[in-house]
Amino acid sequence: MQRPFPDHLLQALAHEFGTPLYVQGLDELPRRVADLGAFDVVRYAMKANSGPEFLDAIRRAGAWVDCVSAGELTRALAAGFEPHQTCFTADLFDRRSLPLVAELGCPVNLGSEDMIEQYAGELARRGVALDGTRGVTLRLNPGFGHGHSTKVNTGGPASKHGIWHTHLDAAVGRVRAAGLEVTGLHMHIGSGTDMQHLLSVCAALASAARRVGPSLRTISAGGGLPVPYREGDPELDLGAYSQAWTDTRDQLAAEFGHALDLEVEPGRYLAAKPAVLLSEVRAVKDVDGMPFVLVDAGFNALCRPMVYGAYHGISIVGRDGAPTRPTMVAGPLCESGDVFTQALGGEPAPRDLPACRVGDLLCLHDTGAYGLSMASTFNSMPIPAEVVVEGNEARLVGE
Repeated sequence: MQRPFPDHLLQALAHEFGTPLYVQGLDELPRRVADLGAFDVVRYAMKANSGPEFLDAIRRAGAWVDCVSAGELTRALAAGFEPHQTCFTADLFDRRSLPLVAELGCPVNLGSEDMIEQYAGELARRGVALDGTRGVTLRLNPGFGHGHSTKVNTGGPASKHGIWHTHLDAAVGRVRAAGLEVTGLHMHIGSGTDMQHLLSVCAALASAARRVGPSLRTISAGGGLPVPYREGDPELDLGAYSQAWTDTRDQLAAEFGHALDLEVEPGRYLAAKPAVLLSEVRAVKDVDGMPFVLVDAGFNALCRPMVYGAYHGISIVGRDGAPTRPTMVAGPLCESGDVFTQALGGEPAPRDLPACRVGDLLCLHDTGAYGLSMASTFNSMPIPAEVVVEGNEARLVGE
């Protein structure tokens, strides 16, 4: 598997900063944002990677951000985004986020009906006139969903996300009764879904938009754009995806008699690659004839394989072309699930890797999305450091 950074750079970074270490490339970001240029607004789902250097690069590339907590809003502002370039999307207001959202006046995307009166009440306490001019977006659950795992399926009857589609008319009535107006509609059915399911959202959103009517000024395609984690996986046909959504926008605009802004909300599509989690082999053992390679990165550093059975490519620095054998790769944590080579349900899924030695550097690939942002201190392990690579410069985040 081809690594996105030269071996000499990875070896130098491991020597200087230690392992486990995240290495995130920034040079491809402007192109990836530009690839979505058919959309009026590219709104990065910052939960995928909320590092300050990455957010700064996103801002410089021309994207805005979607935030799901007061902490993310605070990070976005610190990275230089203006309040109008952020959007708060959640299924509830906690006691920290509600006053912050009202104070900032940033766009809000409401995923539960109870948020309507809570938001209106907070605005009223601040002296904001509730005269129908303040707009909100409603996030709808269209009744179906899809994703690379049931745990990231954000639509359908088993999902907590969004206002159930049959409740839309009642929700619009509650918004207007509260002195607000529905100016946006949003759907997101899951993370890492496929083209067929992504496009099914077009028709569902268009139908819902017609029920809301011409008060709408914005529609959002949500996110979930997949990236290829395995060699040979196809890339998303962005041309077909963009065309379907711009056709939907233009048809609704013609019916409503005014322009509509079309938003998209990519997370992993912008953040997943190029990035690696660099770790050191610290032990090699034979378990009933199966080689186990034990590295100093565990699911505290990258939890996706344990939580979702997610696949990340694996390579050994400096060992390309060497003979391979089925191998399990695991971490140092006191949990049997601390294994990177597993499938959905936790079944073993060995990889063909060269014979490893203590001291080898092992790369877990495509770790820029939901890697460091989901890291923890389980087993009192430290959060890994991160280096960003931009042009000819590699710099440690936080220095």
